[in-house]
Amino acid sequence: MINLTGSTLNLEQLKAILYQASVVSLDEKALERVHKSRLAVEKIVREDRTVYGINTGFGKFSDVSIDEKDTKALQLHLIRSHACGVGDAFPEIVSRAMVVLRLNALLKGFSGIRKEVLERFAYMLNHQIHPVIPQQGSLGASGDLAPLAHLALVLLGEGFVWQGDEHVPASDIWKKHKLEPIVLEAKEGLALINGTQAMTAQGVINYLEAESLAIDSEWIAAMTMEALHGITDAFHPAIHEARGYPEQVDVAKRMLDLLEGSQLTTVQGEKRVQDAYSIRCIPQVHGASWQVLNYVKEKLEIEMNAATDNPLIFDDGDTVVSGGNFHGQPIAFAMDFLKIGIAELANISERRIERLVNPQLNEGLPPFLSPEPGLQSGAMILQYSAASLVSENKTLAHPASVDSIPSSGNQEDHVSMGTIGARHAQSIIKNTRNVLAIEALCALTGCAIRGKESMAAKTRTQFEKLLKVVAPIEEDRIFTPDIVAIEQLLKKNSTN
Repeated sequence: MINLTGSTLNLEQLKAILYQASVVSLDEKALERVHKSRLAVEKIVREDRTVYGINTGFGKFSDVSIDEKDTKALQLHLIRSHACGVGDAFPEIVSRAMVVLRLNALLKGFSGIRKEVLERFAYMLNHQIHPVIPQQGSLGASGDLAPLAHLALVLLGEGFVWQGDEHVPASDIWKKHKLEPIVLEAKEGLALINGTQAMTAQGVINYLEAESLAIDSEWIAAMTMEALHGITDAFHPAIHEARGYPEQVDVAKRMLDLLEGSQLTTVQGEKRVQDAYSIRCIPQVHGASWQVLNYVKEKLEIEMNAATDNPLIFDDGDTVVSGGNFHGQPIAFAMDFLKIGIAELANISERRIERLVNPQLNEGLPPFLSPEPGLQSGAMILQYSAASLVSENKTLAHPASVDSIPSSGNQEDHVSMGTIGARHAQSIIKNTRNVLAIEALCALTGCAIRGKESMAAKTRTQFEKLLKVVAPIEEDRIFTPDIVAIEQLLKKNSTN
């Protein structure tokens, strides 16, 4: 069981909640803070103090006063009007992450929401009730309004939830569980939708998949090195310590570890003096991508435990401040940075694929790894597919965060577009996984030709794992199922 406190959630715990269905509990001290914050909201309503979102309209309507008798209707109208997302739904795992993150943020006790609402969120997580949330429609400030409105709809018995691959009405689910839908009180609708949880949830999934992919890229590159008789001197610790980047040092160390005992790699001067950059500079390039991952992880773990709604309630209600913690700029930058870091893993992988298939570069392997060059094309068009994916990544890597379109009558005149960046990052990760799958298939074939008995122990272990889902290229065949099989194997690694 993982105890949510509002301030201590880390990526390992979140991964367990997402992929191992760990049960969540609500910290008692956090619930005390939540209760005090709620009492403050009720006092504000009774005293008829003018506070944004409690007894005023929203956005450009913030100067419109709302009567006490209409405060419940105000929240209901807010959720319904803001639930205007479009496009395909976020994957169910992202929806689950959104529920966890919104719950954790509200547990900080700055939002004025009732503990009954948070207990319903916990019930949803522990009973696998996940809202169907359209991916498109968020500007990333004032937070992820449209996606979070679709999340909130489910609490109200409206909207849809996942049931297998189907979308079923939330009202049916609550009837099945013998629970009544939530009726929102003052400020609760605003507390539910003002936040960055869509971009952060997608960002967390992105990070977990990207971290796993970065690890996979190393053993795949090591297999490629064996197929190409790569020179291991380039990984000598002194080279990397002389530059000083810890991530670069670590990649070089792991590459030497992966290739220890290989009879297929060479030393400088044995076949040639040095390798091309896509081989020789693996620590420098992959290490830089690890720097990106470390940056992204740091920002995500801060945002996972952040109060991101507006206004925030302090000092038992004596201080209620309107601010802009819902602005997604930190995560927007992180996602744009992640896009570049992962796209580079695909860029360098595609160059290694070219070296594996090009008869001018592949150290005596058959042209295009073809079993019968000319009659059979072998891996020729596999490199085309990789090049296409890499080119697409370059378009997707354009930063979303440099754009902004004013909204709400120019009241919200600068926005982050962070959710777009997070969605594009997911596309780049999938494309990169496919590129690495192609490299893995080509490297598998190259190592099979060289003789697997000469491989390093650790790369041979990976070779054997690949053989369980694909075979080396021994005759032309439809290669799409092979790419899919390896891609799924790599994706599975991110959930373990």
